[in-house]
Amino acid sequence: PPSGVSLSVQPPGGQVALGDSLVLSCTVAMGTGPLSFSWHRENSGATLGTGPRLELRHVGDNDSGLYQCRVSDGESVAQSVPLNVTVL
Repeated sequence: PPSGVSLSVQPPGGQVALGDSLVLSCTVAMGTGPLSFSWHRENSGATLGTGPRLELRHVGDNDSGLYQCRVSDGESVAQSVPLNVTVL
């Protein structure tokens, strides 16, 4: 099963100016087979994207919040610690 899921963010610290771009990257320390990625924001049921990288262009006030990456190998799911994004 996948494990050691971690997030990195550009710009560093997750603080992004209104209208700028935000890039989140998800890495997995261990996991075999085809892995699928999905991105989620706290209190939103929608999947924001699939793949190891999520880019939000022209962020708005409503893009602030906790973001999380989930990784599945088809049988089990691991998720990252939520990352706080602040739109300035």
